[in-house]
Amino acid sequence: MSVILTQTDTTVGFLSQDSLKLQEIKSRESNKPFIKVYSSLKAFKEDKNRVPSSQKFHIRRSEKKTFIIKNRAFRIASSSLNSSVLRAHKWNYSTSANESGKNFDREFCELKADIIIEDNAGLREQSSSSLYKINSKKMEKLR
Repeated sequence: MSVILTQTDTTVGFLSQDSLKLQEIKSRESNKPFIKVYSSLKAFKEDKNRVPSSQKFHIRRSEKKTFIIKNRAFRIASSSLNSSVLRAHKWNYSTSANESGKNFDREFCELKADIIIEDNAGLREQSSSSLYKINSKKMEKLR
């Protein structure tokens, strides 16, 4: 599986379906999971995920928000999937494009990525997504 460097809906990110490759690039602890970014709510459901009925409204209309349900983090980010390379996958693991605890370094990222997708606006570090833990009764903002 390839590692893709691209501008995501939030910031510059590495995307891949191989979490072990991302873990190696980031020098990240194996017990820290990655966010799974889906191209649509339909793709999320096809991956055998369920959303509490009381929270479906928030997820359908979310922008730049990551949700945690039962210790699994995910985001629906169809707007960032403007490349045919990315559209070929219904989901990818996602992480910010940097070494753990460091800022974006283009040279480092280009060395680690198999594919680089960049538009005229370029790659730019921005704030990460908001993070919410949800269950059937409530939604709690974590970040």
